[in-house]
Amino acid sequence: MTDSNSIPSSAHPAYTEIVVVRHGETEWNADRRIQGHVDIDLNEVGRQQAALVADRLSKEPEISAVYSSDLKRAFDTAQAIADRCGGIEGGGESLDKLYERSACSFQRIAAKHRGERVVVVSHGGTIRSLHKRACPNGRPAKTLNTSVHIFRISDGDEWTIESWGDVSHLNQTGFLESGFGGDRTSG
Repeated sequence: MTDSNSIPSSAHPAYTEIVVVRHGETEWNADRRIQGHVDIDLNEVGRQQAALVADRLSKEPEISAVYSSDLKRAFDTAQAIADRCGGIEGGGESLDKLYERSACSFQRIAAKHRGERVVVVSHGGTIRSLHKRACPNGRPAKTLNTSVHIFRISDGDEWTIESWGDVSHLNQTGFLESGFGGDRTSG
């Protein structure tokens, strides 16, 4: 445990580690319906997924902050993570504009939390745009509900992907078989 004046044990002063989590499942995800900005609640599977990813992150290196989209499905997933990781407060947010907005937000978060580890809960489209920023010529694999993606942003604004699409917290729960695929039509 660290006090507010010390750097967390997981901190590295040369970069910020941003853990990106896709929100838990909604009924619209289960039905393969596009959600966009429609504010759909998590379904029971999504609430359980959120609890599982929160439990996983609570056992990993310390998290300094949790950020979220303002849509309820992302906010509720973020709230589960914040509560499980010690009551951290959560903050809130054409493809080109999504890319610009996402990349700019990430850069601001990285600058604010240099040397720390933070969580951002977001949506499939946003996560894919962040992948494009880190790997302009790469193509991301599917982004499943509550999948974990770890980015590192250095002082020189160099973006690297440390981990992509990790859903190990859902193993042996049955959620991988029922979960929505997270392709370009999912939100």
